[in-house]
Amino acid sequence: MKDTARYAKIVEWSEEDQCFVGSSPGLIYGGCHGTDEKAVFEQLCQVVEEAVALYRQDGKALPPPTSGRDFANKMQNA
Repeated sequence: MKDTARYAKIVEWSEEDQCFVGSSPGLIYGGCHGTDEKAVFEQLCQVVEEAVALYRQDGKALPPPTSGRDFANKMQNA
């Protein structure tokens, strides 16, 4: 498994921005945005790959993984 798979990737609609916003909590702040949900997810995956590569290039330890926390079910129960 690639290290990038260890990080949750979230794409959601922003009423305020009137576009889809992609983020990866715990790894990157900010993210990417656009009007096409699938394109935003693809861009987000690339951003996560670049972030992991930068951590390695700088010799920094990766943040704790965020995948496997079952965010979808936790949000439904909130």
